[in-house]
Amino acid sequence: MGKLDGRVALITGGARGQGAAEAALFAGEGANVVITDVLDAEGDQTAAACRGLFLHHDVTDEGRWQEIVDAVLARHGRLDVLVNNAGIFRTGGLATTTLATYRQVIEINQVGVFLGMKAVAPAMMAQHSGAIVNISSVAGLTGAGGGAIAYAASKWAVRGMARSAASELGRHGIRVNSIHPGYIDTPMLQEVPGVDAGRMDRLVARVPLGRVAEPAEVAKLALFLASDDSSYSSGSEFIIDGGMMA
Repeated sequence: MGKLDGRVALITGGARGQGAAEAALFAGEGANVVITDVLDAEGDQTAAACRGLFLHHDVTDEGRWQEIVDAVLARHGRLDVLVNNAGIFRTGGLATTTLATYRQVIEINQVGVFLGMKAVAPAMMAQHSGAIVNISSVAGLTGAGGGAIAYAASKWAVRGMARSAASELGRHGIRVNSIHPGYIDTPMLQEVPGVDAGRMDRLVARVPLGRVAEPAEVAKLALFLASDDSSYSSGSEFIIDGGMMA
């Protein structure tokens, strides 16, 4: 038996990277997977590989969120897991970040998570069960070293929303937790200052385990939080950073 047999999982930003790894692992554990993204070609390929459904989705669009949830319920009759994985990274400190960039990051990384939790809550409340996993970052626990103020702000908000939602939704049998990855080998990593200049060794030197993580390692943590293995975990932060925060 799989850890998610018969359950329905919705994963945003699921076309590639961590989202695609989560989709593959969840499907392998018996879940019916629905992935959403703005990357249509990659989304279709990922969905086909895990025998799931892909839907085009801008996570900042409240109306589209409701359409996504309605489509999931029409197809499967229930919704058990939401992984709020969609997000972007933009460099820039306080003095150099434009208001337009700041708002773009907040809209996708923060507002998108808020809209996702709000959209799935009624269905989960009706069935008195559900697991929401919000992908934050170690930048949501400390900061971003002065180089990504908008990203850090958004990821702190994701952490706070997870705690608030866990407190509110717990009485309905819904668990909400956040994951805080460090350096993960995804396309987003190439946008981190230094990596784009080929200086990966400087990042690795900051990690006690001496390497970056594979997306599948984050997916395994997401699976734990989506499954009954974490049945008494809610409102908590789970760090996966190779010891950076130690």
